[in-house]
Amino acid sequence: MRHKHSDYMHWSKTQSRARFNLATSGVAPFPFCELPVNLKELEINGDDSYGYAPLQQAIAAYHGVDPECVVESAGTSMANHLAMAAILEPGDEVLIEHPAYGPILDVAWYLEANVKRFRRVEENGWAVDPADVRRCVTSKTRLIVITNLHNPTSALTSDSVLREIGDIARSIGVRVLVDEVYLDAVYDRTPRTSFHLGPQFVVTSSLTKVYGVSGLRCGWILAQPDLAWKMKRLNDLYSATPVYPGELLSLCAFQHLNLLREGARRIVDADRKLLRDFLTKQSAISAVWTDWGTTSFVKLRDGSADIFLERLRSEFDTSAVPGRFFEMPDHFRIGMGVNTEMFAEGLNRIGRALISR
Repeated sequence: MRHKHSDYMHWSKTQSRARFNLATSGVAPFPFCELPVNLKELEINGDDSYGYAPLQQAIAAYHGVDPECVVESAGTSMANHLAMAAILEPGDEVLIEHPAYGPILDVAWYLEANVKRFRRVEENGWAVDPADVRRCVTSKTRLIVITNLHNPTSALTSDSVLREIGDIARSIGVRVLVDEVYLDAVYDRTPRTSFHLGPQFVVTSSLTKVYGVSGLRCGWILAQPDLAWKMKRLNDLYSATPVYPGELLSLCAFQHLNLLREGARRIVDADRKLLRDFLTKQSAISAVWTDWGTTSFVKLRDGSADIFLERLRSEFDTSAVPGRFFEMPDHFRIGMGVNTEMFAEGLNRIGRALISR
């Protein structure tokens, strides 16, 4: 039967919460009262048949692309779904990184694609190896899928590596889908979108993870105009038209991105320092370190991470994301950027749980 669910999303919605919640995937919610919005300008209905033009123009300007390349979507998850559904037919081969964010695999399976994998190796800093991608592509490959920053490790893939992958894709006539929802969490010298590396690149992103306005569900796809139009027509079957007040508020958010981003950055930076100090004192866990991103992928050196996390939640009221949702059952993901006091106590409780195993 066709795959029709996401175990990770179900767990996230029903089992992830705890008093000390380190299972988050994005920064703290940005307070609506601090967003410089004129409520008198909000409307319930407006002209947004295939997207709200001012919002599309704002997204296009932010990335330096033509507005015809912009497709609105309800968050990055729907962006990934739309992009993959527009490119793949049942039985097509899609090459996806390992470890991977579970819902990306879920969409590929739902679309009845033939999923193949290339590996990111922890000993190599979770880096993408273009040679491994080249070995894994076949004449049946139609799409290569990467997250950048990598979810769950926050590993950054450089333009030079992406360009090599783009060359591979171009040589066999396929596309590269890059989920960039975490890319703006590289706060210094933020890379530009990989969409500029060539017409074979399709990019998805949103304001959901780095800007604290997840509730707006402001997501988008960057694609060549012909493919973008195909995605817009396909979206007629999914969400038809966007939520107009959400588009107006999203436009306001785009007009004040630095305000949203810098407020969250201070919390992320403080949490990252706490995490780095914590990891240097631990022998039972380890992680490949990055100086960016809002997540860290921690390895439990001995024992079952699932059992450890269940006990962590039940006895210490602290949660983190089980690595099984990224196909790495000896790992777990920690999220930063919500509340530094809460984060510090969560780390303290992880330390206590490790000692008392």
